[in-house]
Amino acid sequence: MKNIRLSGTTKRILIIAAVIVIIGAGWLWMQRGSRDGDALNLYGNVDIREVQLAFRQSGRVAQMLFDEGDHVEPGAHMATLDAQPFEEALAAADAAVAAAQADLDKLRRGLRPQEIAQAQEALNQALAVARDTERNFDRQSQLLASGAASQKTVDAARTARDQAAASVKAARAAHSQAAEGFRKEDIAAGQARLAAAQAARAQAATALADTVLLAPGTGTIIARVREPGSMAVSQSPVYSLSLDAPVYVRAYVGEPDLGRIAPGMRVRVRSDSSDKLYQGQIGFISPRAEFTPKTVETTDLRTDLVYRLRIVVTNADAALRQGMPVTIEVVVGQTSGARAKGR
Repeated sequence: MKNIRLSGTTKRILIIAAVIVIIGAGWLWMQRGSRDGDALNLYGNVDIREVQLAFRQSGRVAQMLFDEGDHVEPGAHMATLDAQPFEEALAAADAAVAAAQADLDKLRRGLRPQEIAQAQEALNQALAVARDTERNFDRQSQLLASGAASQKTVDAARTARDQAAASVKAARAAHSQAAEGFRKEDIAAGQARLAAAQAARAQAATALADTVLLAPGTGTIIARVREPGSMAVSQSPVYSLSLDAPVYVRAYVGEPDLGRIAPGMRVRVRSDSSDKLYQGQIGFISPRAEFTPKTVETTDLRTDLVYRLRIVVTNADAALRQGMPVTIEVVVGQTSGARAKGR
């Protein structure tokens, strides 16, 4: 076997080629970034989801039924205000509704038969007076022609006749009104007064219901702000509730990796304090770019633009606490059967 001798030029060419191959391999490895096979590693934090619970009404606190650290379920009775002022207001509103309803019923039924009969008798009386005054005027007019009556007497008889005729017209109008009932406009006004009274009653009932504070969801009490006997101002917090579910993770993805993820893709989430692997899926990707936030911890300090995304953890437990930093491994190419909702 013959020894192959390489010239100096050939050796230099081989060395340069080997260097190029090594540099290319290193560049490809660097371009992989946080990729591991077909996975993409991201970094973020468990979202902090708190609710400041407050009464919608102002009043004296009667009960505070939970302490800090207690676990509550949706609809749990958490606190109450002194309900007496609100019960009294509701009773007054009920009375106002009853009065408005009675007035409307009266307008719809019209006058009672006795009142119509009374108007008829008043008309008959006015007619009788009108006939008497008419006869008296005729008699005095005849006596005036013969000189047996003075002009003054005739004028007085004429005035009495005219007054009686006016009384007849007034009595006839009153009888017609009594027979026909109230006008449509009066009934419409009565209906409006009843509607206003009913609306005021509904407001009083809502205010009474607002004296009971209910839990909006499953969570843990992290702050008890008021105590029984203290005055609570409307919309001032009395509890601070940390919501347990659903659990969201806020993470950020760089622009070069944006095309590798999509809503609905499956992810694996792990924290530094536990070996448990949590399952989740991408529920929302922000359409707007932003600078890398200070709270995002990555292997490299980057100042390029990133996109915020929300991950819904499907098997979260108490060990996955709010605000905890986590690592997210996106399984590229795998999506769940149902698309996650970015709530």
